[in-house]
Amino acid sequence: MSKRLDMLLPEAVAALSALAHTNRLAVFRLLVRAGHQGAPAGEIAREIGMLPNTLSTHLAILGHAGLVRSRRDGRSIIYSADYDGMRDLLGFLVADCCAGRPEICGSLVEAMSCCDQ
Repeated sequence: MSKRLDMLLPEAVAALSALAHTNRLAVFRLLVRAGHQGAPAGEIAREIGMLPNTLSTHLAILGHAGLVRSRRDGRSIIYSADYDGMRDLLGFLVADCCAGRPEICGSLVEAMSCCDQ
């Protein structure tokens, strides 16, 4: 799990707002499944069934929210989930969890550990 649990409320609101859209949530989940290698924009658009210009807008919103990264690979731009941003958001959401009873959040911590890479 990320050691950074000091995500600020405005950052958390921006990330949650970015995910509060059906298509953006679908794109983010696809990128999480794609892993660190990510996926090119064309593949994402085909998989989600979205026009490239619409996808570009959604990827920009997710990127500004700290949930998606991009990198150039030749002539393609490859997008991937920003796992640090995702862990920071999840950490923020559960920072006050458990009220001193860690058994409450045990399965949540285990689920989040899959992304510790």
